Amino acid sequence: MYRFLLSRQWVILTLVALALIPTMIELGFWQFHRHEHRVAQNTLIADNLKAEPVPVERLTSPGHTVPRADYWRPVTATGTFDTAHEVVVRRRTSSDDRVGVHVLTPLVLRDGKVVLVNRGWVPAAADQHSYPVVPPAPKGEVTVSGRLKADETTGASGIKDLRGLPDRQVMLISSRQQAELIGREVLGGYLELTAPEPAGGTPEMIAEPDHDSIGPHMAYAVQWWLFVAGVPVGWVILVRREKHDREAGIASDVPGSPEPEPAGAQAGPSL
Repeated sequence: MYRFLLSRQWVILTLVALALIPTMIELGFWQFHRHEHRVAQNTLIADNLKAEPVPVERLTSPGHTVPRADYWRPVTATGTFDTAHEVVVRRRTSSDDRVGVHVLTPLVLRDGKVVLVNRGWVPAAADQHSYPVVPPAPKGEVTVSGRLKADETTGASGIKDLRGLPDRQVMLISSRQQAELIGREVLGGYLELTAPEPAGGTPEMIAEPDHDSIGPHMAYAVQWWLFVAGVPVGWVILVRREKHDREAGIASDVPGSPEPEPAGAQAGPSL
């Protein structure tokens, strides 16, 4: 009764089921590894945010690539804002998802080196070519605090570094790019400003990165693995149903088998 499993239809169905099992196992582990990465990322963010602030030059230098282990580390810097070389970073969103720009202002340190400071978000100008209204940076020597971040790249952010933009507008925060424009040594990476708070609440300071949510990846992993268990169960159910249907068909073809009585028919007395 199981010879039907050798039919073309059943061979294909069985091969598809066998191919699905390792594929779904792998998809489950892919989601599980994404879950582990998210947990490790949350731990790194939380630990780094709690670290003691250090002078920015202890963690970076001109041409330095900030490693992931130092992302979000609290740092301090003392210097004077160079508003003449201030730029805005296009297509950035506020805390309530409004599209605008980030204000990137160089801070000239006492030794003449520069660190880029992301002062926060402001609305974009009415058209794509105009420079937006930007609140002025503090004058004179200031000490700022912030979270250290690495230079942005197209590969890491997915943002294209467009050319031919209006003056003083950029797509990515790049210390190397700004060093060419400013003509000074610029420390690798940049600061997300956390103090002092701007007067009037603008620019809008960048929120602390989320390090509590873990996302749905673990649930997706379990879901894929449940699908793995469901494939053989479903295959067995289909085989048993096919076997039952074939047995019923054979029984109905046996000579002398009682014909099924038509629905609604009633037996009358014999004459």
